[in-house]
Amino acid sequence: MTSTRGPARRPVRPSWAGRNYVLLTGAAVVSGLGSSGALVAGAFAVLAVGGSATDVGLVAAARTVPLIVFVLIGGALADRLPRHRVMVAANTLNCVSQGLFAVLVLTGTAHVWQMALLAALGGTGQAFFSPAAEGMMLATVSGSESGRAFAAFRMGVNGAGILGTGLGGALVAAVGPGWVLAIDSAAFAVAGGLRAFLDVRAVPERRGGTSLLGDLREGWREVVGRPWLWSIVLQFAVVNAVVAAAETVYGPLVARERLGGPQPWGLALSAFGVGTVLGGLLMTRWKPRRLLLAGVLAVLPLALPSAALAVPVPTPALVAVMFATGVSVEVFAVAWMSALHQEIPEEKFSRVSSYDWLGSLALVPLATAAAGPVQDAVGRPAALWGCSALVLLLTLAVLCVPDVRRLTRRTEPAGPPAERPGATAEPGPVDPVGPVPSA
Repeated sequence: MTSTRGPARRPVRPSWAGRNYVLLTGAAVVSGLGSSGALVAGAFAVLAVGGSATDVGLVAAARTVPLIVFVLIGGALADRLPRHRVMVAANTLNCVSQGLFAVLVLTGTAHVWQMALLAALGGTGQAFFSPAAEGMMLATVSGSESGRAFAAFRMGVNGAGILGTGLGGALVAAVGPGWVLAIDSAAFAVAGGLRAFLDVRAVPERRGGTSLLGDLREGWREVVGRPWLWSIVLQFAVVNAVVAAAETVYGPLVARERLGGPQPWGLALSAFGVGTVLGGLLMTRWKPRRLLLAGVLAVLPLALPSAALAVPVPTPALVAVMFATGVSVEVFAVAWMSALHQEIPEEKFSRVSSYDWLGSLALVPLATAAAGPVQDAVGRPAALWGCSALVLLLTLAVLCVPDVRRLTRRTEPAGPPAERPGATAEPGPVDPVGPVPSA
């Protein structure tokens, strides 16, 4: 009998999923799996050597502070040098620092100060990696399908985060934190190897300015010359801070005292993660014409988790709130990336991204540190309602910015600042205490 089936067909990749896109996404998924597990392992490694909750916070802060300090320099270098080389170098630093961390834990010779030092090295690597990675991804996709490409990329990253956290927790329980840290080191090595194969022949040659400081000034002018950009960066400087305080400090306390223990809070966080994946799936289908209007409106639900914890609502309602918040976060994130891709010149992506990262992180340590004293002063419900109110007020204020409401999706590349909506050829005067660069 003659078979009627022809040769097996290879799956056809979408037109927007070119070689570099696939490599970048694959590398991000691999490193995301390792890093999510390592976050769990790092905390248990500190506790395993007799460290306190304060020591766990110290090691976490040791990673965040260098990220804040060096991220602007990382952005300037990524716009001067080939971005893929900056990414590979940062991955190498993270691979080495996590490898040393794993060795110390596995041999039983780790001390808290050593863990803090290695965490600081990891944060330094992240400071140089993040602006280069965002610039590389933004430069990799083009045309009307860029939003779909960003959504699919974020689905992969968020899915890796959910899976990595679950696997990391299980492996810490089964084999100990040292081996999970070793896996993270290996993941950075694999991710760096994938990024080394990026094809950058079509990327314009980097031409830095007269100095690194001059490059940073140029990036700053790019930010403050666009009201839609600096207003959202300023918005998320505060929004990220109060959300971090609510979720890392108040959430676990409410769960322990009012919801029956850590399990309900873990379930709520998992629901948030699932929401981000489904939000990414939504954004592969939906292409809102008014990019930033849709994105900023999607920020309003970020006020709900704090309000739900202030009541507090029963666990099923909290899970539903966190799920909806996860969906809305992805709507904003994809709209934001699409707006940056459309409006920011390619050669300035990484510097703008670095100001964005600085805004996102700068107030988080202060907010988490102040959460306890604020709770003692006004009570936890009032502090949580305050978090919710700040998210609402800042988001409504940003919606009052005309350029946020008017910026529309288009397919042609960005031109000089004067040719783009919401931009001016020369920025106006900068308030010295005003918008310091989010999302």
